Amino acid sequence: MSNAEGAYLGIDINSRNTVLSIYKSNMEEPVTVSTVLGEENYSIPTILAKRVGMGQWFFGDEAISKSRVKEAVLVEDLFGMALRNEETVVDGTAFEARELMVIFFNKLFSIPGPMAALGEVEKLVICVEQISLDVMELMNYVVQKLGIDSKKLSLIDRNECFYYYALSCKPELFLYNVALFDYSGTNMVSCILNRNQSTRPQLVTLDVVNHGDITENKDEMFDNIIADTFGSMLFSSVYLVGDGFDGDWMKLSLARLCKGRKVFLGKNLYSKGACYGGYIKDGRRDWPFIFIGDNDLKLNLSIKILDNNVMKFLTLIDAGESWYDAKGECEVILDGEPELEFYIQRPESREAHTEVLELSDLPKRENRTTRLRIEASPVSDVAVSIVITDLGFGEISPSSGKSWEHTISLKGV
Repeated sequence: MSNAEGAYLGIDINSRNTVLSIYKSNMEEPVTVSTVLGEENYSIPTILAKRVGMGQWFFGDEAISKSRVKEAVLVEDLFGMALRNEETVVDGTAFEARELMVIFFNKLFSIPGPMAALGEVEKLVICVEQISLDVMELMNYVVQKLGIDSKKLSLIDRNECFYYYALSCKPELFLYNVALFDYSGTNMVSCILNRNQSTRPQLVTLDVVNHGDITENKDEMFDNIIADTFGSMLFSSVYLVGDGFDGDWMKLSLARLCKGRKVFLGKNLYSKGACYGGYIKDGRRDWPFIFIGDNDLKLNLSIKILDNNVMKFLTLIDAGESWYDAKGECEVILDGEPELEFYIQRPESREAHTEVLELSDLPKRENRTTRLRIEASPVSDVAVSIVITDLGFGEISPSSGKSWEHTISLKGV
């Protein structure tokens, strides 16, 4: 199947609920998968249950209903246990939580309707509240078990999903500022999207404020938050997400929200934004915006090399890439002392900081008879793990098998 026909899957997952959307190039916008055909039942509880005495599994709302009538044993905190790589006992049998997470994803991908005609997965974009190494390791494990190429996996956080979703809508909806209010559980978070229209590409920033728990006087409290958040700024559109907005409690607040701006309420913004994000990151759409989020690398990492007698810098890691996606690798021939010099630079600065890594205990050889592999893997948005391996030089100088590991960060730069 050609790239043009591949599907982009966006999954918004947390310990409570999961939402799945699909996007293809022939669609006007992503389609969100409902567990009930013909209904907008998008929010799927992130839960499994095992039928008592049998190897049958249920997920989502069905898992909850089966456990209530004692037909199945519920697996609680599935996502949290899988992140912690724990083991749990279900109906008298021990299971690795990660394996149960694989079962959950298999169930997710087996929902009738759009999933049945899915075809090839071009990219699986998973949205989480906060990206970490634990999330990255878990999702890599899951896609491997599902038989999906890990290169097709991309992780994204909710703020970045909002960025992609808001700017993929009709231009009149982001003519001025755009606001998002996330009321998941009892916690309220606001996110304001600003565009600098004087830059090319347009620089986008997000102002995120956590307003804490709101459990009483919700309408009045939310009305005050709106007033404080908006101030005198102009807004084209406002998006409300999260189960906290369920019910008919917005009166004062809704009247204020709707004055001169479009207001949208739903639960699939993040999963749709994840679809758009994957599509745009693959270069499938012109995108005149740039946004460096919390998970994007804040440093450039390079080494100086001699290539055909010309001294140049070889970039291993680029600022602006997602730190969990970025990888850098090269092979060099050592010329001179057993050490390598790395250059670390902030994207907004012209100055570079140098860091020299000494290759202690490297076998003594004739000059230019040592080949080294350099692998750079970010461990956060401001730190990169460097692994240097001695490859030797063919039959002249066999490899010693030695390797050196070091972490380079922006601290002190």
